Amino acid sequence: MKTENRARFYQKLGRPPGQFSLTRRRQDVLFDKKWLKFLKLARFFRQLPFTEFVLGAGSLALGNARRDSDFDVIVGIKAGRIFTARFFCVLMFDLLGRRRRKFSRRKAASDKICFNHFITPVAYRLRPPYNIYWRELYENLVPIYGPKDKIQEFFKANDWMGKRIYSDDLRHQFYQPGFGGIFWEKILSGRFGDLTERLLKRIQVRRIKKNLKESSGFEPRLVFNDEELEFHPDTLRIHKLISDEK
Repeated sequence: MKTENRARFYQKLGRPPGQFSLTRRRQDVLFDKKWLKFLKLARFFRQLPFTEFVLGAGSLALGNARRDSDFDVIVGIKAGRIFTARFFCVLMFDLLGRRRRKFSRRKAASDKICFNHFITPVAYRLRPPYNIYWRELYENLVPIYGPKDKIQEFFKANDWMGKRIYSDDLRHQFYQPGFGGIFWEKILSGRFGDLTERLLKRIQVRRIKKNLKESSGFEPRLVFNDEELEFHPDTLRIHKLISDEK
């Protein structure tokens, strides 16, 4: 991509020119405060079954967070339990009052976790297009929770973004599941767990399809199957951001 097009892209993202501008310094302070809030919430992932790793994404990972920004995540899930894991994620952060809901905007979405992407090992390689927006988003993913080997397996599967090797990051604080995660995984790992997964899949797919009729917008990226759940119902903003790409 041409340098001038990349510059326009970053301007659209809200990154001001000049590393030491007043706007940049103010945003850096906000960026740090946002991370502190996010990491306090991230510890709760340890109590969720079948959740192998969590990556911070969106504006926070890109470095252009605003006061009303939410916390986007990509969640790696064990095979065969994606709907069960999503149920526990939603339940936990609903109880905490920290899950972004479908129609949340501005203040209502601020500092809440947006669960818009779950993947199992089969779906570690993220789907195209690999335009500048998705490349920048995925290349800047920040490991938050999970073992290093699983995170490195994910990066290796996405070699299209260039060689990326996991390195220690102060934001990656939690490596082992907690008591809650271990307990529920043990309960739901056998035949009872298979039945629970099928039931939760039936319920969730029904609700997802209903919501699609109400909220699908411009060129939606929507996937819901046993290997991947992705919910980007309207990509118009992304389309505008990359409109200058040549």
